[in-house]
Amino acid sequence: MRPAALVTGARRGIGRATCAALAARGFDVVGADLSDDGAAETEAAVIAAGGAFRFLTADVAATAAHGALVEAAWAAFGGLECLVNNAGVGALARGDLLDVTEASFDRCLGVNTRGAFFLAQAAARRMVGPGAPARGARSILFVSSANAFMPAVDRGEYCISKAAASMVARLFAVRLAEAGIAVHEIRPGVIRTEMTAPVAERYTARIEAGLSPIRRWGEAEDVGRAIAALAAGDLPFTTGDAFHIDGGLHLHRL
Repeated sequence: MRPAALVTGARRGIGRATCAALAARGFDVVGADLSDDGAAETEAAVIAAGGAFRFLTADVAATAAHGALVEAAWAAFGGLECLVNNAGVGALARGDLLDVTEASFDRCLGVNTRGAFFLAQAAARRMVGPGAPARGARSILFVSSANAFMPAVDRGEYCISKAAASMVARLFAVRLAEAGIAVHEIRPGVIRTEMTAPVAERYTARIEAGLSPIRRWGEAEDVGRAIAALAAGDLPFTTGDAFHIDGGLHLHRL
């Protein structure tokens, strides 16, 4: 039987590309998102890549429902070998750090950090429990951001939530290593998605001016392929690392 993966934020962007890339690497995929708008397109991409797909409506911020989400995903294909914590939100409004609202701060932390932590906890409990399958490499992946370590004062709450998620990934890496479950962090840079669409013109100019050494937009498929390679176990002697999928944006240059 094929291994199975649960991907949050699966109906578009990086989530959809990740689902397709995982299918191409031999996974069946359970996708979860707030609504099924776009889920049919994700399903088509997974099927085209050779995998089977199930969709579940879920809000990762609703931590009380995580147990039911994991159980439903587990039942879809007889277990889970991989969780991709991809669902995330940005700041409600970009602006002065001195104007950040509690609502925006709590929203970012609630989804990007708290939700990711407790969903990983729920999945990990099931994965280390009796009867858990191991039909391939096992892993949990956190999609954070270049802003996990690069400050952007116009969206400080987002940066804080992603920096915290980075530590969550390292904590789970230490805890789960003895169970043979690798934990990785993915740090996308400037990726062409709906989230970056409102600032596309600004970033296109900055990329052309040399924002990153590789002078192009990152695509969702760039991130999806990296996640799939790690989930498939292509780097078996690593855990707790952060992988920069950013065209070299993270490199310090003089």
